[in-house]
Amino acid sequence: MRKVMTDAELRLWNELRAHRLMGLGFRRQLPIAGYIVDFACPAERLIVDVDGSQHGNDRDQTYDQIRTRRLEADGWTILRFWNDDVLKDIDNVCMHILIVSGKDKS
Repeated sequence: MRKVMTDAELRLWNELRAHRLMGLGFRRQLPIAGYIVDFACPAERLIVDVDGSQHGNDRDQTYDQIRTRRLEADGWTILRFWNDDVLKDIDNVCMHILIVSGKDKS
């Protein structure tokens, strides 16, 4: 587990912990199925990961695919956002989370 969040993780965490997302209760750095996920909403079985450029290489993409399949097999929905998307368009990221969670009322 990391104690220091990236700028993008901190930006998203500030939105999540303030319950600005229709009251969804997220926890950060949660261990699930042998993996540490960035953010999880256990009530909705929703995981949100924020990825940096290192996730663009072949080795990390393969690892992420295996990890995603394992978590999905346990009934979790996984959303992945690039750091840049979180930093440049937090509103759209939050809206996507709401839509996937079924909490979007628009």
